[in-house]
Amino acid sequence: MKGKKEDEVIKFAVFKIGEEDFGVEIKRVVEILKTQRIYSLPELPDFLSGLITVRGEVIPLLDLRRRFGIQSSLKKERIVVVWCDSEKIGLLVDEIKEIISLTNEDVIGPPSIFKGLKRRYLTGIGRKDDRIIILLNIDDLLTSEEKIMLKESEGIFDKDEESKKTT
Repeated sequence: MKGKKEDEVIKFAVFKIGEEDFGVEIKRVVEILKTQRIYSLPELPDFLSGLITVRGEVIPLLDLRRRFGIQSSLKKERIVVVWCDSEKIGLLVDEIKEIISLTNEDVIGPPSIFKGLKRRYLTGIGRKDDRIIILLNIDDLLTSEEKIMLKESEGIFDKDEESKKTT
């Protein structure tokens, strides 16, 4: 991983989407939640499930299965709330697996087969025992345009909540 000391140990939260293991740096994880009510918004891309509220805070929810085009029949969903840039987003995943430690020797860059947009989602591939863990680049899961659209949607949602409180 770029900019990291060779022997530095980095912890990752590992979760399952379909049959694949994905990981995000543990320092980016805010909390892990059971699924809850999802507030739908019109005209969202299909990989954006909507918004959730966590202790009064409105957080956009990204369905990583849809974002990556992965089929899954699991019904045991979890939400991983992470920092994306300076905002919180929820990631809808199939299952939380574990916390692992990787060194730079355990991580390789994204394979050259991943091109363009797909490559930007990855920081690398982690190798742990006989397993492969796809390491996600959280800040690039959403494009700038998608981030702006979500900010505008959250503003509308906040106004709706405020109007309910005053009536």
